[in-house]
Amino acid sequence: MSQLEITTLDFIMGKGLSKYSIANLTLPISSISPYLNERFMQAFNSPAVQLITVRGNHFVLVNSMALEGDGCFLCRSAELQLSKIQRILECTKGSYSGKCDDRNNLNLYSKPILMQHFPLFRETDIDCDDYDAAPLHLKKHRFREKWDCLSQEATHQLLNQLHPRLAVSGHVHHGCTKKLPIGDGLEITIPSFSWRNKENPTYSLFVFTPNNYAVSKCAMPKESTVIILYILSGCCLLLWLGYSVFTRRRRRKLK
Repeated sequence: MSQLEITTLDFIMGKGLSKYSIANLTLPISSISPYLNERFMQAFNSPAVQLITVRGNHFVLVNSMALEGDGCFLCRSAELQLSKIQRILECTKGSYSGKCDDRNNLNLYSKPILMQHFPLFRETDIDCDDYDAAPLHLKKHRFREKWDCLSQEATHQLLNQLHPRLAVSGHVHHGCTKKLPIGDGLEITIPSFSWRNKENPTYSLFVFTPNNYAVSKCAMPKESTVIILYILSGCCLLLWLGYSVFTRRRRRKLK
């Protein structure tokens, strides 16, 4: 059965709140046929690559499965769309060397925010020091290209074409903040907020402006804390029931 993961990202900009749902297929690229891909795009309105502009902030949403780089039907369309978005951004900035179509230009240029399911290429999580980062034994685990993260080639392609100020990713279930290998931006890996995947889940709130952004992590209760509270509550309930029974019997004896 194909596994489908839907991640909902809330972007808070100024006084408004906009919500976009990004759906990512997390099955091998060989399992994706043109028919299944077409159904997926129609159902979730999620092409392989898309550019969304909200109040002067440009978000480039990428389906990580389209970055295999093997010339597949999904990869080819993604590469063409990436080149188109690169041209739009460069024309808006005024740095494109070719001919620009002003009708496709954006109203205001700002460095884009790259959003995708897989993190960019990294060897390990050993440099991640976020409080919700992976445990030490998992930090030493070597990432497999195209499985745990994007390939180094795909990573360089995205960064050289888009020059993002921020890259937001997920997939690995643990938090991480790293400097981008190209440029002066950051990559923030959002951890899982499910106790099934992580004992100390968190979620993040982002505030974007065309020239800046801020992020705040919010910790959710640890699974162990909730279990302890349940146990303590159960013990207190049993003590209260026992005390109630004891006092009733004592009153009857006194009568």
